[in-house]
Amino acid sequence: MKAKKYTKETIREIGQTELEFPKFKIGDTVSVSLRIKEGAKERLQAFVGDVIAIKNNGASSTFIVRKIAANSIAVEKIIPFYSPCLESVKVVRRGRVRRAKLYYLRDRIGKAAKVKELVLTKEEQAIERAKAEAAKKKEADKRAKEAKSLEVKTETPKKVAAEKPKSGGGSKDKEKSSKVVEKAAEEKKSE
Repeated sequence: MKAKKYTKETIREIGQTELEFPKFKIGDTVSVSLRIKEGAKERLQAFVGDVIAIKNNGASSTFIVRKIAANSIAVEKIIPFYSPCLESVKVVRRGRVRRAKLYYLRDRIGKAAKVKELVLTKEEQAIERAKAEAAKKKEADKRAKEAKSLEVKTETPKKVAAEKPKSGGGSKDKEKSSKVVEKAAEEKKSE
């Protein structure tokens, strides 16, 4: 019997996909967009919190995000890297920590439970900006390629429809229309 939720085995069956989100470390504050299904509807829900642990284990790799919700109640989510429910991850701010796991934050209350922000030099900020711009450019190029491929697919039927003569029922018109269709098919094959 197959599991209804995503487990290690179901993620392995689906297969690993290329990760499209930025690199983040322990202590960083991240905004994780997750796909939530409610009945027949599907929506995205953002979960903003600190990364307190990362476990690298192939297709089963996970990270734990902890946030303080309403009435000072802490909420932790264990999120698989390769989950189909994971839409995107954005780094809100970088944290300065000296531990591999931040489980000690569970015992802290108030300001003591906050992670200090990592202050970057101007050179490091310039490098970060350059990387972000390169990633945006790469994504824009990818979208442009996809849009171009969609245009090619949609233009071909329009050309055939525009070149077809309006038939009045004569045999000459039928011969011309069949020749136009054949030419369009040849053009499509040559592309």
